[in-house]
Amino acid sequence: MPRPSIGGQPKLTHATLAQQVYEHLRRAILTNAYPPETPLPEEALAAQLGVSRVPVREALRRLAAEGLVTLTPRQVAAVRALSPKEFLDAYRVREALETLAIRLATPRLTPADLEELQRLQSEMERCAEARDAETFFDVNAAFHAFIVERADNDYLKAIYEPLMDQMRRYRSPSLDLRGGMERSIEEHRAILDAVRAGDAERAARLLAEHIQVPQRILEETGGKMSSRTVSAPDGRAVEAIGQRIVGETS
Repeated sequence: MPRPSIGGQPKLTHATLAQQVYEHLRRAILTNAYPPETPLPEEALAAQLGVSRVPVREALRRLAAEGLVTLTPRQVAAVRALSPKEFLDAYRVREALETLAIRLATPRLTPADLEELQRLQSEMERCAEARDAETFFDVNAAFHAFIVERADNDYLKAIYEPLMDQMRRYRSPSLDLRGGMERSIEEHRAILDAVRAGDAERAARLLAEHIQVPQRILEETGGKMSSRTVSAPDGRAVEAIGQRIVGETS
């Protein structure tokens, strides 16, 4: 098929097209447009996205290497689901990473950093009042990611970011386990107070307790997660992605 171009830019190479397919499929998985266990048939995706099968195949292989997609011996792809044990293990690793991050970050935080954390805290409170769970999830993730960023440790970030990509897909069950937005906000407020006071150890202890809330429930229930799930994808989700690719490459 002819390689489309972006406006007056040079024509796309195969590698560029494969990268775009990868980025769009990855975003669809991480935002639960394709929830865990959703089949990803190569031929159907290629047709719906308006590309050949080659960039789709390459994208699926990259996503499999990241742990977001599973491939059978016949290369039939599906969105990878975390087992209850893997979900619990992820919480344990997250606890270790974030408590280290807040110990490193607290002495480094500037007044502007503290203002940004307060802004995120206030935004979470606004979301809770409005019962806006989707935005709450995003702001909550930004609060934690900001602390990791300010830890200024590239090795920590390299482990943390792909871990959170995996866990983010289960944010609704995670919030169910935690007890809702209000409890989460109270815990964040206490963490922020400790950070403001410059008490890194107290902040780390409170952050560990915050992360341990759903972790303890998972341990007590043998790793069983909430049955609540995000809405299943439909053809429109794939078509929308395909339209974006066509729009960007035409």
